[in-house]
Amino acid sequence: SSDEDGLYHDMLHLPGGRSLPLKLRSLVGLSPLFAVRTIDADWLEHAPAFRRRMEWFLDHRPDLTSPLADMRAPGVDGRRLLAIVDPHKLRRLLSVMLDPREFLSPFGIRSLSRIHAMEPFELRVDGHVHRVSYEPAESRSGLFGGNSNWRGPIWFPMCFLLIESLRRYHAYLGDDFKVEHPTGSGRYVTLLEVGRDLSARLAGLFLRAPDGTRAAHGPYEKLQRDPRFRDHVQFFEYFHGDDGRGLGASHQTGWTGLRSEEHTSELQSP
Repeated sequence: SSDEDGLYHDMLHLPGGRSLPLKLRSLVGLSPLFAVRTIDADWLEHAPAFRRRMEWFLDHRPDLTSPLADMRAPGVDGRRLLAIVDPHKLRRLLSVMLDPREFLSPFGIRSLSRIHAMEPFELRVDGHVHRVSYEPAESRSGLFGGNSNWRGPIWFPMCFLLIESLRRYHAYLGDDFKVEHPTGSGRYVTLLEVGRDLSARLAGLFLRAPDGTRAAHGPYEKLQRDPRFRDHVQFFEYFHGDDGRGLGASHQTGWTGLRSEEHTSELQSP
């Protein structure tokens, strides 16, 4: 992770052993949140072989475990945390993710920070300049066919995974751990409440607004007003990062890769 902005970044490895961090403010910087599980204290007591191996790695492989959350520190109800992002880094990372000027949209989490609308990311390598700017809708280039875009739109499955991660962190950290949401609002809430708010924002893509319209149906009057169409809500591939209108494929998506869990992610015994 970067001490400068609290996000995680890719590294570009160049010939000669040089490495260059790609300081792009994108979903890449948030994705380490996905790597989180909690282990129930009772389960750990009944899994001595697992506990022994875990303790061995903590004692003998600090090169692998020191960058991670402290697996020895008990949380709520004695749970242990298995995560890349520790609570201190989590707070910093969420201050960026929950900032409306960056990732937080009225309809979910953007795949690229909105700050790049005014400050495009530039990478200069071997005399070439590569630029990435915020594009909340369809791609403005023909790359990948021009209709697949990770430069700003909201991707529902990724937001789902972020919400699941927040629920898992809450199971360990509890109600005493609060973050400002939205960033700059002065309002501090639990991670569970953040997840609920993000869920409501995603639901807002499809639910009717007071004027009877659905954000996902965008400017299309037939979909918004025609009684033969207005109640047939489509599942779009992704959504506009600012106004929530549906984009990409409208009848097939990659959502089937998601798997919901009934409980708050304690590790269950086989």
